[in-house]
Amino acid sequence: MWRDALLVAGKDLRVEARSRVTTNQVAPYALIVLFVFGFAFDQDQYVLTHIGPGLFWVAVLLCTLLAVQRSFSLEAADGARDGLRLSGLDGGGIFLGKAAAIAAQLVALEAVLAFGIVVLFGAHLAHPLLLLTTCALATVGLAAAGTVYGVMSAGLRVRETLLPLLLLPVAAPIVLGATQAWLAAVGLVTGSGWRWLTLLGAFAAMYLTIGVLAFGTLLEEA
Repeated sequence: MWRDALLVAGKDLRVEARSRVTTNQVAPYALIVLFVFGFAFDQDQYVLTHIGPGLFWVAVLLCTLLAVQRSFSLEAADGARDGLRLSGLDGGGIFLGKAAAIAAQLVALEAVLAFGIVVLFGAHLAHPLLLLTTCALATVGLAAAGTVYGVMSAGLRVRETLLPLLLLPVAAPIVLGATQAWLAAVGLVTGSGWRWLTLLGAFAAMYLTIGVLAFGTLLEEA
């Protein structure tokens, strides 16, 4: 399974590196979201500082949608999805590979967005370890859930509109938990932000388990 995961992740990342969709389209889109909100609240630095973490994770969630749609659209033409099903690769390995490729793209986007939050909104990091742990768990959860719902909608004509309807409500715990943890990490709320990591970890573990066990069947149905 792990060997198959590395093969699929390497294939997706090589395609992405050659097309540069993430760097040329998704990353500028995420920064535009920050700029728009920055201009909307440019007279109130207090508001900008406090909405920064929530805006960051909303932008990451929107980028997740684009990354998931891109990941499955690669195999939509020329019967490539049939080739993936007939390749003999383990279903769990395919899931882990595609989720890992999406997570790698999200990590790069989060680095760009975090820089934008610091520059535009003047955020200061009080607990870097909490921030990094939150990013890791939330990224894994979003990538895993996005891969599960991406394959569920991949074979449908309305997949571009169905995927947001499936993923956005489910990802609400990620946005909530990650935002609250980040507010604590930048010192904007009192109390420990570590308790929110339990929610993020449980979400990530649940969708990783679902994906490993059910992805093969979902791919056949797609």
